[in-house]
Amino acid sequence: MASPTSSSNPRAFASVVCGALAVLAVPAAIWATRRVPGAGLVDAAYAIPVGFLLGVAALLFARGARGAIARRLERVGGAGWIRAGKVLAVAGLSVVASSTIAVGVYELLLRLEH
Repeated sequence: MASPTSSSNPRAFASVVCGALAVLAVPAAIWATRRVPGAGLVDAAYAIPVGFLLGVAALLFARGARGAIARRLERVGGAGWIRAGKVLAVAGLSVVASSTIAVGVYELLLRLEH
């Protein structure tokens, strides 16, 4: 009997890529506001929905990759990639949540100032 072969699992890799981009979306936007003349720090808030969508996409790709493993009876690799994708997705969503809170508090303070 031949040993099971491990084929690629592109959804697992896509999960890691989307998760990493979710983590980097808001910091990259903050970096960009420092480099672009006339852009304010609050303009980096436009990256919050992008980070959220990438984090959700990473979780969905991880779920699809896990389903591929279950359908093919563990003959598809990628369990480590799935785990890394989930961790990065949760980290990205955490960055998005903390950024949302920061922007919300800033807006509240601006309104209370007047």
